[in-house]
Amino acid sequence: MSEADLQSREGDPLMIAEEWMKSGRDVAIATVVETWGSAPRPVGSHLVIDVEGNFEGSVSGGCVEGAVVAEAAEVLADGTPRMLEFGVADETAWRVGLSCGGRIKVYVERLG
Repeated sequence: MSEADLQSREGDPLMIAEEWMKSGRDVAIATVVETWGSAPRPVGSHLVIDVEGNFEGSVSGGCVEGAVVAEAAEVLADGTPRMLEFGVADETAWRVGLSCGGRIKVYVERLG
């Protein structure tokens, strides 16, 4: 594997999820499935989370990402996937990490 291939694997949340699962970790994945207006990450962005709260990748930023990690812990505990929606008015957008006032939908599921 070339150096470029290795670097791209290291930053790819899907590859990280695969590696974590191979090492025996319980893993959830959060995927941006829909956006409206301006959103920090495009549809298809991923965040992988393990049962210890470790995570790689990004679906938004700020408080939204923290909420997704917390929901992923519940998904890992009970196995039930969740569809999350985050949206705010422009005045409060900065506080929760949606700096442009957009809205996003994030699907969280357990892998494996």
